[in-house]
Amino acid sequence: MIREVAELRIKEGTDAEFQAAVEKAVPLFKAAEGCSGMRLEKVIETPSLYRLIVQWATLDDHMVKFRGSDDFQKWRALAGPFFAEPPSVDHCETCVAGFEAE
Repeated sequence: MIREVAELRIKEGTDAEFQAAVEKAVPLFKAAEGCSGMRLEKVIETPSLYRLIVQWATLDDHMVKFRGSDDFQKWRALAGPFFAEPPSVDHCETCVAGFEAE
């Protein structure tokens, strides 16, 4: 599994509208080939900073299939107007599983 971590800095004072836009975009990710989950996290120390975390089966599922799709354009149309700067995106894979509490 590949985890996409996108840092999204939004325009100050647009939190509620931005979060509503991401909520509208959930079905776009859910329908994307290879996407097994997504969530939006707000950084506590920096109120205008969010992290979008998306789980992909492969890097190509994100970089080729989703980014080349109409649904990606819909995602950008929903969220893009709130960006204060271009998103920073990294991809990660687990190298030490550690644990998660149930």
